[in-house]
Amino acid sequence: MSFQAYLTNIEAKTGKSPADFRAYAAAKDWLAGETLRPGIKAGTIVADLKAEFALGHGHAMAIVALLKGSKKEGDA
Repeated sequence: MSFQAYLTNIEAKTGKSPADFRAYAAAKDWLAGETLRPGIKAGTIVADLKAEFALGHGHAMAIVALLKGSKKEGDA
């Protein structure tokens, strides 16, 4: 499955776009500019996304990758 397919499935499930998740992360104070703040652990984000949006582990990790900047929209 491509990264973009993960994002499409996440949006279908939650109604939230990648931009919405970036805004959510900013509101949680996880971001420093366009990427994660130093010291923010993936496990913290994954646990929150599972609880708030009922995402599975793989989909939550896709959002972490998006927030880290290691993956972006449109990636295969």
